Amino acid sequence: MTDCPCCSERAYDNCCGPIVEGQQSAPTAEALMRARYTAYAKQKIGFIRDSMLKSTQDQFDEAATTKWSAKSTWLGLEINSVEGDDDTSSEATVDFTARYERGGETEDHHEVAQFKRDKGQWYFVNGKLIGTATFVRLEPKVGRNDPCPCGSTKKYKKCCGKLS
Repeated sequence: MTDCPCCSERAYDNCCGPIVEGQQSAPTAEALMRARYTAYAKQKIGFIRDSMLKSTQDQFDEAATTKWSAKSTWLGLEINSVEGDDDTSSEATVDFTARYERGGETEDHHEVAQFKRDKGQWYFVNGKLIGTATFVRLEPKVGRNDPCPCGSTKKYKKCCGKLS
């Protein structure tokens, strides 16, 4: 038996396999999120489409998703947090980070995904990508040939810039 790509440390056949293969529905939004990640890793793109809320499926580009999924090496899934994922909820949020490699570059896809339960079945509604914070320089950039900001009369490259 092979481990499930969703990083649950369970066998595929006892984890996401029955959900991805359509043998059972996901009992929780988190289980659906794990199954969706697994479907990307195993190129089961039809499951990705079918697990979306019906009203959003027309926005799904199956051909592009299939190509992207096949060209990626799936490295793991981390569930950061889950909200509203209990027996009485009709909506839930799953904050996750999916790691994959594509074209020699490793990517961390951090997303907050919204799920909705309809007639007892969980569906993916949408997701908001969480980007990394942009570095903002508080002081003006010092060029190599600018006067050193330390107050010496030397150029930056011959003074404090020499240390870095």
